[in-house]
Amino acid sequence: MTIKQMHKAAKMPALEIKALNSQQEVGQAFGEFMQAFEGFKQANDERLTQIEKHVGADVLTVEKVERLNRAMDEQKAALDQYVLKQARPALGGEERSIHSPVVREHKQAFDRYARRGDEQALRGLEQKAHSYGSGPDGGYLVPSELETAIGTRLAALSPVRGLATVRQVSGAVLKKPFSISGPGTGWVGEEGARPQTTNAKLAELQFPTMEIYAMPAATASLLDDAAVDVEQWIAAEVETAFAEQESAAFINGDGVNKPHGFLAYDTVDEASWAWGKLGCLKTGVAGALPSSSPSDLLIDLVYALKSGYRQNAHWMMNRKTQSALRKLKDSNGNYLWQPPASLGQKASFMGFGLVEAEDMPDITTDSTPIAFGDFGRGYLIVDRIGIRVLRDPYSAKPYVLFYTTKRVGGGVQDFDAIKLLKFAA
Repeated sequence: MTIKQMHKAAKMPALEIKALNSQQEVGQAFGEFMQAFEGFKQANDERLTQIEKHVGADVLTVEKVERLNRAMDEQKAALDQYVLKQARPALGGEERSIHSPVVREHKQAFDRYARRGDEQALRGLEQKAHSYGSGPDGGYLVPSELETAIGTRLAALSPVRGLATVRQVSGAVLKKPFSISGPGTGWVGEEGARPQTTNAKLAELQFPTMEIYAMPAATASLLDDAAVDVEQWIAAEVETAFAEQESAAFINGDGVNKPHGFLAYDTVDEASWAWGKLGCLKTGVAGALPSSSPSDLLIDLVYALKSGYRQNAHWMMNRKTQSALRKLKDSNGNYLWQPPASLGQKASFMGFGLVEAEDMPDITTDSTPIAFGDFGRGYLIVDRIGIRVLRDPYSAKPYVLFYTTKRVGGGVQDFDAIKLLKFAA
C-alpha cells in the first residue's frame, strides 16, 4: 500500500480493509498473468520464426515456451481460486432469516442435530412440512441456505454444471419429449387440394437421478465449539468432493448409477450425423493436428455447428490440450487463444469462450479431447430437490460422520448442439 492508502485504511473498519486487500491480491494476480502471456507470445514467436527459417526450433527456445506455458496455467488456476473465494455466497442468510421464521427455526434445529444428535425438533419440522424419507434412517434435509450455497459453489467448481441447463425435480426420473422434426408443410393455391402432411417426430428422453454421497468426519470438540459454523463446515467439506465426481460423470459417465456423460454417447462423422449420436470431425492425423494449416480444421468444427447454437457456444478441453492450442495463430499472425479480458471472465479461443475441464481426455490416437457447442441446449443436469445429512456417531469413534447425499442425473438432450474433434486418421 502507498502512504495515502495506509492513511485511508486506518479509518476503515476491519472488514473493509480485508475486502480491499483481497481485491488488491486479485488485481495483482491478474496483472502477473497478463505479463506471463506477453512473455509467452514473445518466446513462441521466436520459436515459430526459427521454424520458418527451416533451421528448426532451438531446444532452449522450446523449453522456454513450455515453461512459460506451464507458468500461465498455474497463475490462471491461482487467479480462478481468488475469484471463486470472492464469489462464494455467505451462509448465514441473515436477511432471509429475519423475514422467514420458519427458515431460522429449521437452521437452529439442524444445528442442534449436527452438534448433539438432537433430532426431535428437526423431525417435527419435517413432519409438519410433509417431507418424505425423513428420520434417522434416511437423514434430514439441510437448511435451504446450505443447499443453495452448495448448489452455487458446485456451479462454480464444476465446468459442465456452469454451462449446462439445470432442472430441479421432486421425483426420481425426468421424462422430456423432444421434437426431432416438425410437422410437414407445403405451399398450396387458394382452391388447391390440401394433401395430408407428415407428422412431427418426437423422442422421449429420460434422465434418472442417481445418488452421490460424501462422508466428512468431525471430532466431538469441533462440534462443541460454538464458534464453528457447522453448516459452513459441511458445505466446505462436501462441495469439492461432489464437484469432482459430478464433473467426471457429466463428461465420461456411463449412465450406470451415475449421469450419462456426453463423451460416452456414440459418435459419427459429421457428414453422416443422425439423432442419438454426436457428430465429430477427424483431424486426418492419428493423435495430432495436421501440420499444415491446423486452424482451418478448427474453423470447420465451428461451422459444423448450426448458427442458432453458435451464439452461446463454448470450447471445452483440459489443460494439456489448451496448452497445445495456445501456440496456434491464424493466417494474419494473431493468436487464436486470448486471455480473459477482465477479472472473472473466461479465456477465449477463436472468439468463443473456453472452459477448462480436467476430465476431458488428453490428445491421443482416436481420442476426442476437444468439444465445441452450446452446452446449455445440448446437456441437461437433473437435480432432485433436497440434500440430506445423516449423523453417525457410532461407526468411526471418536469421530462423528455426516453421511451427506444428493441425487443428480444428466445426459444429452439435443444431439445437434455439441460437436467433437477426433484425433484420428
